Amino acid sequence: MFDGSFPFYPVSRTPFLFNTSWAVILSVFLTVLATFLLILPGIRGKGRFFWFLRVILSLFIGAVILSVNFSRDWETGGVRANTSYKSFSHAMVIADVGLHIGLLGVNITLVGNPVTQINETINYNEHFAWHLGADYTHTYTDSLARGLPSPILYVAEKFTQESPCGMHSQYRISGHYTSVMLWLAFCTWLISNVLFSMPILLYGGYTILLTAVLLVCSLLFFSVARHAPLCTIRFGPAALQTVYGASFWLTLATGLLCFLLGLGVIILNSVQPETLKLVFNLSEERGEE
Repeated sequence: MFDGSFPFYPVSRTPFLFNTSWAVILSVFLTVLATFLLILPGIRGKGRFFWFLRVILSLFIGAVILSVNFSRDWETGGVRANTSYKSFSHAMVIADVGLHIGLLGVNITLVGNPVTQINETINYNEHFAWHLGADYTHTYTDSLARGLPSPILYVAEKFTQESPCGMHSQYRISGHYTSVMLWLAFCTWLISNVLFSMPILLYGGYTILLTAVLLVCSLLFFSVARHAPLCTIRFGPAALQTVYGASFWLTLATGLLCFLLGLGVIILNSVQPETLKLVFNLSEERGEE
């Protein structure tokens, strides 16, 4: 309370849930795919199918590695709670509180059930960044000044540096190293494409296998934070529970795909090199022995 007045709460701000970084990445990769599709009619015979399959798989791997770096759903959770809505007020609302943790920060959502309660529209989606160069404390302080709903501030406070929970340092550091592993995986993915186009198939297989290892390492780095002792986020008797999100499982699936592709290239190069040449549309004069 300030001079006998309750804090002013602005109209709820609900950013669009789709990450704009994804839009840029998808646009670039779809443009590259469209360019390759224009070349497709000029390829004859069975080589057309194998060439198209290689392009699709390669672009999928590259798009996933880049996208999950900027995604906000490595870990997600939610709870429906009967909770206070504003500070200095006894008004209670029934709302779904959501938590979406990414490598660069955390998104906290608050959606009323129903959306309109106590003459207000309860529909919030707030992002708190902790990547290098971001000031989480400043963002949290600004949220206090703007008068965001109490459930959002309560969850956001758990991730501040001053919180005894220690979740800020755990997730920030693990997210940083996870991102480093993903950028290294993106570099090895680029190198593998260069090696396959030269063509140096065996070393391309080794490189795509290294990409798989780096993706698995990124998952291990992120898992360290989740399995460390953390505070329980409670709203009365209900607790906010989190699980691995879509980005985690998509990274795992992509890592397994890279492992199978790399292992397949290495095995074919050893036991059936002619089949490998067929897959990569190589004549005997150009193929590797």
